Amino acid sequence: MTDKNKGVIYVISAAFFFSLMTLFVRLSGDLPAFEKSFFRNLVALFFAYGVLKRNHIPLSWGDNSNLKYLLGRSIAGAAGVFCNFYAIDHLVIADANMLNKLSPFFAVLFSYILIKEKVRPYQIACVTAAFIGALFILKPGGNDLNLFAAFIGLMGGLGAGLAYTNVRLATKHGVPGPFVVFFFSMFTCIVSIPLSIPVFVMPKLWQIGFLLLAGVAATGGQFSITAAYAHAPAASISVYDYTQIIFATILGMIFLGEMPDYLSFIGYAIICIASVSMFLLNRKHA
Repeated sequence: MTDKNKGVIYVISAAFFFSLMTLFVRLSGDLPAFEKSFFRNLVALFFAYGVLKRNHIPLSWGDNSNLKYLLGRSIAGAAGVFCNFYAIDHLVIADANMLNKLSPFFAVLFSYILIKEKVRPYQIACVTAAFIGALFILKPGGNDLNLFAAFIGLMGGLGAGLAYTNVRLATKHGVPGPFVVFFFSMFTCIVSIPLSIPVFVMPKLWQIGFLLLAGVAATGGQFSITAAYAHAPAASISVYDYTQIIFATILGMIFLGEMPDYLSFIGYAIICIASVSMFLLNRKHA
């Protein structure tokens, strides 16, 4: 199996795990996003540590120059998680997932800025179309609370895009994927603690259960997405990440009784068409 095919399988696997995570985060009830993030990453931290020990991978990032990539991944990723969790709690989960799935378009922009990868005119056109699609989900001029939550969700996509660019840089420079997950999870747990204290709410036992399930699902997604971008560049496989919207819509309908409105579906269609177009044109030029 080629690296690209492995990357595709990992991306679809990550899409399912992350959509499952969003469902469990919503089902965990009314808790601060920082608190939910702590539990989510605490589970991932233990899993990542276990994988490192089992595979005899040292707790080291190797060359000191790799630290900036790990910090870039962790800072942007933590901000993306906080924003995404806020959006999940205040929007239809399919909308929150779609806004987060703008991350590949942000990844293209950040790859140009940070890695100096060439950006072609059609890629600029696709990125522009994707943001037009995002406006249908954001619905400027609509409910102010929903608009704010949607904007925060968009910022979550930006954070994820920057984080994935740094994942690509870190793994290209020899940092093992499991260590990237371990470093990010530890960083986010540490950052979440002081942010949670002023707004801390004592979770009930059932809420802890759903948060632990969210952590397990997120861990599967973390390992899958890290493996995906380690096997292939974002431009080659990112289109398959949009299967998460299908998973999220189905889960939202079954377990939450949610149905996105027609403007959201128009936005989904525009963003997905832009993504598929960029994928096909990237493959043609490759």
